[in-house]
Amino acid sequence: MTEKSSILQEVGDALRDNGIAAAITVLIGGTIALLAAVTRRAFTNDAMLARLDRELLAERERVDRQRAEDRKGDADRLERIETDIRAMRDLMLIAFQRGRTD
Repeated sequence: MTEKSSILQEVGDALRDNGIAAAITVLIGGTIALLAAVTRRAFTNDAMLARLDRELLAERERVDRQRAEDRKGDADRLERIETDIRAMRDLMLIAFQRGRTD
């Protein structure tokens, strides 16, 4: 009869039979996996920074447009106020002059 061994026993046997080679293989494989993870993280961070830069530029442009519109609105409002002040001054001057001549 053939005896069936468990997976752990087979792994233990493989490590005993090929211990140094297995350790070197694991060391190389682990190093490659670590390098892949670091590289992926670096490229992900670069892509995220580029996206954030684009979003920041778009937000700055939006704010600049909004400020320009606000400045134009303020200038128009100030012009209307100055026109009203001139009109009131002229009316008061005319009323004052009429009061003097009567």
